[in-house]
Amino acid sequence: MSFLFQTARGILCELGSARRIGNILSEDLSIAKGSSVLFVTDAGIQQLQLDDGARQSIAEAGIQVNVFSDVVADPHEDCVHEAVRIAKSTNAAAIVGFGGGSSLDVAKLAAFLAHKDCQQNLSEIYGLDMCKGERLPLIQVPTTAGTGSEVTPISIITTGENSKMGVVSRQLLPDWAVLDGSLTTKLPPMVTAATGIDAMVHAIEAYTSKIKKNDLSDLLAKEALRLLGGNIEHVCINGNDQQARSDMLLGSLYAGMAFANAPVGGVHALAYPIGSHFKVPHGLSNAMMLPHVMEFNMQSERATKQYAELAPIVFPHIGDHFGAEANHAQDDESRNNLYAGKMIEELMVLSKKLNVETSLSSAGIMEKDLDLLAEESMKQTRLLRNNPVNILLKDARDLYAKAL
Repeated sequence: MSFLFQTARGILCELGSARRIGNILSEDLSIAKGSSVLFVTDAGIQQLQLDDGARQSIAEAGIQVNVFSDVVADPHEDCVHEAVRIAKSTNAAAIVGFGGGSSLDVAKLAAFLAHKDCQQNLSEIYGLDMCKGERLPLIQVPTTAGTGSEVTPISIITTGENSKMGVVSRQLLPDWAVLDGSLTTKLPPMVTAATGIDAMVHAIEAYTSKIKKNDLSDLLAKEALRLLGGNIEHVCINGNDQQARSDMLLGSLYAGMAFANAPVGGVHALAYPIGSHFKVPHGLSNAMMLPHVMEFNMQSERATKQYAELAPIVFPHIGDHFGAEANHAQDDESRNNLYAGKMIEELMVLSKKLNVETSLSSAGIMEKDLDLLAEESMKQTRLLRNNPVNILLKDARDLYAKAL
């Protein structure tokens, strides 16, 4: 097998590791005392004081911290422009992204666009491999176990009232991803559930990616699903379990590494219009479309086999309870259909257990909106081409109708 695999240069997974960011900046990234860094985060993080230890460690390293905390969900281009402006005006020597996927996405773009040699603007780097040149040193610290943005070369930005565009370039991969499970213990159950399912979608779609699926991404996707499936219910009930929180963060990172190199497909393609037009959080929109796209993809024997391989990893009881039934199946195809079907059923049960609304109608979406959603989903060509089965306009509308 021939493939290219890229990820962050360094990964630190340790409780309390956010307090080591100052050392990483000074010792590994050679940021000199007296220099300044731009710390990209959001107001909620600051209100909870989650970033206190990280900022203190930077200050103790003799490095000035300039905070940009205006990041909001689904950040607009204006947010990126302002972060870049502050980075340039303060002569930032490095960027630290600290928060959910939105903060990490803005931090990536700021690191590239604020580099002294950068001659491009944001509008020129949308698309695949459009970034030219280098970026500032970059550390990413996730505070949710979901997006995997800390190890992906992707930033998604809102470009209009109901439109988003992506930048996908190797320059957006960070120098360091720092996983500190203690930062996620204050996440409410609903956010924990939605972001956790989002990470599971990343792993499932990476494992079934049509074009760039590879052995290393497969290993990571399976381990991600073992960690995520084994902990998501528990952390939604007992959010203070720091080891389980750390396992969720690691699972999310593994899923991010997997889909960064074996890209996601139809679930994400159909989820994006839901988020952009109806302001549904990304993880929730993925949960809405996941079972329906998986069922659609079972037209492919290859995809069905892959789902069947994942089923007992995500839900070990599938193998325990249905192993005998599968053994009595007449052939491999029947066994794969059984396991894949049970996995879809269990994913729907999991969403209900976690109180995750999975119907489009729960988000105010009506029958009259389905044509718009279907048309918008067809614009996600970067994602659709990775899906195991081609999704046409009629297929997309039918899938939305099933999710209604």
